[in-house]
Amino acid sequence: MHEMSLMEALVDLAEEEASKADAQRVSVLRVAVGALSHVDPHALRFCFEAVVRGSICEGAMLDLLNVPGAGWCLDCGREVALTERFGACPECGRHRVQMTRGDDFRLVELEVA
Repeated sequence: MHEMSLMEALVDLAEEEASKADAQRVSVLRVAVGALSHVDPHALRFCFEAVVRGSICEGAMLDLLNVPGAGWCLDCGREVALTERFGACPECGRHRVQMTRGDDFRLVELEVA
């Protein structure tokens, strides 16, 4: 389960940023998770509860923002929605689609006190 290592790195980053702001507590971690990122939001939530124990993030809310997949079709020249990596263009059916959005996994915002 790679979500555990991802969450450990995310909480480390949150603690580091909170420390820079002289914060005593993290109240919200807002995280963008792309639909094509191969990151399971349910597993992230489970790992979050385990990783934050004893840290300044304990008791914080994890707000996961879904980022839909999108790509640019090199054949028909349209931006299209993608539901899978390397999927066919839903407009023309060809497979020359360059992903432009949806593989995100990043800390977007941190609320501290």
